Amino acid sequence: MSEEVRPRDVELSDDEVIGAASVLLAQRGHAKAAALMLDVTSARIERHSSYEETMSYTYEREYEEVILEVEPYLMNNSGYLLEDIRSAFTTVGAGCGRNIDDVYIREVIPKVGANWREQLGRELKGGYQTNHARKVRLEPRHPMEDGLHFTNEWEQRVYQVLKERQARLPQNETIGIMPLCALRVPDHTFEPDFLITYRGRVGVIEVDGPQHKSRVSADRSRDRLFKHAGVRDVDRLCVEDSTTKEEVEKFVTDFLKHLVD
Repeated sequence: MSEEVRPRDVELSDDEVIGAASVLLAQRGHAKAAALMLDVTSARIERHSSYEETMSYTYEREYEEVILEVEPYLMNNSGYLLEDIRSAFTTVGAGCGRNIDDVYIREVIPKVGANWREQLGRELKGGYQTNHARKVRLEPRHPMEDGLHFTNEWEQRVYQVLKERQARLPQNETIGIMPLCALRVPDHTFEPDFLITYRGRVGVIEVDGPQHKSRVSADRSRDRLFKHAGVRDVDRLCVEDSTTKEEVEKFVTDFLKHLVD
């Protein structure tokens, strides 16, 4: 039996409205906006009323607003997606007889208590922790290849060399390539540029741009935490010293050799 088709102007619950709008975004091809709907911390529909005046009479107008709450790191990339999301909710609302007037995206307010100073100290010590891979995914112009996301073109070039090396290795002795994966160590969450597995060993490759020159001490502390957590080798590729593909290939060769030595 075919699935029953829901008629227009049928009553939908708030959750059904939110779900229908999210699926509609995906069906329209608005993948980034649909992905943002997956990342919302909470979604709700608020009902309001106001009095409107015409030339001859005053009437009460009832309308609804959709409130989407997201983590702060998602706010910077949500603005350009808002029109697509608003359009989807307006369409769903019109189809079920609900007057959805607008959609708002707001930051989640942190939960704090009397010890908020200690909480703030922990945040500053560990760095503001976000899932950077998810954040990069929402950037409109970030590089992407094979369904994987990269912060910049330098990381993508390193990935291409790693992938070529992977293709030349036998399948029973290949490498695993994981860009921008979150790695938790005590008191910190980091996202190394590349986590590499090879012959039972785990290594990290960091692709350093010019901005890293002022962060040498912090980078060393981070590398030490990686090694304490079982990462066999951490190596850094300075993009200013690796301007050709041949130089990147030599770096990858040396990295894999040191990883299994």
